[in-house]
Parts: sequence; C-alpha cells; structure tokens
Amino acid sequence: MFLTEHKLPLGEHIASFVDWLTRNGAAFFDKISDVLEFLIHGVTGGLLWFNPLVLTALIVGLVHFIQRSFGLTLFALASLLLILNLGYWQETMETLAQVIFATLVCVAIGVPLGIVAAHKPWFYTALRPLLDLMQTVPTFVYLIPTLTLFGLGVVPGLISTVIFAIAAPIRLTCLGIQDVPAELLDAGKAFGCSRWQLLSRIELPHAMPSIAAGITQCIMLSLSMVVISALVGADGLGKPVVNALNTADISLGFEAGLSIVLLAILLDRVCKQRSLRGR
Repeated sequence: MFLTEHKLPLGEHIASFVDWLTRNGAAFFDKISDVLEFLIHGVTGGLLWFNPLVLTALIVGLVHFIQRSFGLTLFALASLLLILNLGYWQETMETLAQVIFATLVCVAIGVPLGIVAAHKPWFYTALRPLLDLMQTVPTFVYLIPTLTLFGLGVVPGLISTVIFAIAAPIRLTCLGIQDVPAELLDAGKAFGCSRWQLLSRIELPHAMPSIAAGITQCIMLSLSMVVISALVGADGLGKPVVNALNTADISLGFEAGLSIVLLAILLDRVCKQRSLRGR
C-alpha cells in the first residue's frame, strides 16, 4: 500500500533535532541542570534542616492560620505524625520540595501567559493546540528527550512535571479573567482606571478563585508525576513505590502510596479557599 510504504520520517526528524541539541548545547543544558538541582536540593535541605517534630508543629500552625479549621488542623497533625512513624519523612520532604518548586515555576510562567491569552484571543488560539498536546501526550514521551538533554536525576522529572502541569494555571487564569463582567470593566474605565489598574484592581481579584483552582490543580498534577519522576532518578516518595513495584512488595507500596495520598489531601485542603471548603 502506497500510504504505508512511504512513512513520513517524523520520529527520525525529532530524534535528529534532539541529537543536535545534545551535541551543540551540552554545556548550556548542563548549566541549567546544575542550577535547578542546586535550587531543589536547597529547598529540600531547608525542609530537612528542621527537626521533624518542630517542622510538624510549624506546618500544623500554618494550616490552622490559613484555614481556621480544627478538623483540618487535626488531620494535618495526624497525617504528618503517621508519615514520620512509617519512616517516610525524608522522602515526603523531598517530594514536597519538588512539588513546591514545580508549582512556583508553573505559576510564574502560567499566570502571566493566562493573562495575555485572556486579552489576546489570537494568542490563546495559537497556544491552545500546544496546551492540548502537553496535556494529552503520554508523560513518558517527553520524559525521553528531557532525560537525554539533562541526564538522570531530579531535573528531567521536574521539567517533565512543569510541562505536564503548566496548562492548568494558563487555562484557568485565562478563563477567570475572561469571566469578569463587562459592567465592572466599564465602571473601572469610567473612573479613569488605566489598563494596569483594571488588571490589578478588578480583573485579578475577580479571577482569583479561578486562579487558585488552577494552582491547586497544578499541585495535584505535580504530585501525580512523583512516581514517573522516580523512574529517571528523582528522589522522593516515588522511589519506594517503584522499588515496591519491582519487588512486588505490597507493604512497601501501600505505605509509600498512603504517604503520597495524605500529602496530596493535605495540600489540596490547605490551598482550597475557605468559601469552597466543604463543597
């Protein structure tokens, strides 16, 4: 058959491009890898510097200060003490550092892009296919080139996590700003607000629930990459899960998986707005 006998060399072209990047940009990618690894290990070292009980008290106090919920505060305390008791404190802090760092990168890039997309429909039209691609392509596919460019370790896992999770803050920021009532914007313009004042005083406050939902979703998507990142050498709770899978160790897999679940629930409840709690 003509169509199958004349295959388009898409894969070969992509492989050639990645090989070209590896040959000509090795020093550049090594520098990026060193900087990112230094930053992530710095955050992890900062979390591990505290005594576990002291850090538990600080986290529980922060949870209560943010949400003012005794039930959530008790859940945070019980979850962290259980993780400490099971012996996964270091792995949990490593995972938490990776999630925090990936979320900060996603927010720093995704929120401004979402704002631009909301004000420039042509930009969002051009960006949407890329966002669809980033969310639907299996993560192992773009884990391969990042592994080739940055080598084993936490960096390829972090970059793959950012690629996978960044679409959420972009889309929800864009949606939140687009949903600002025209009456509010007209009122702001009538009072002489500049474009920056309209954005900072009307659009962003009104869109904040949607932006917060995007950040929460970004955190959950980052946590979902924990096990996949462990396959390329990233530390954290993904490592014992992978080890349990390789050795068919049910107890190890359950304990590490439970730690991931507790961390995910805690982060989700803390980041959720008070007005949305209980829904």
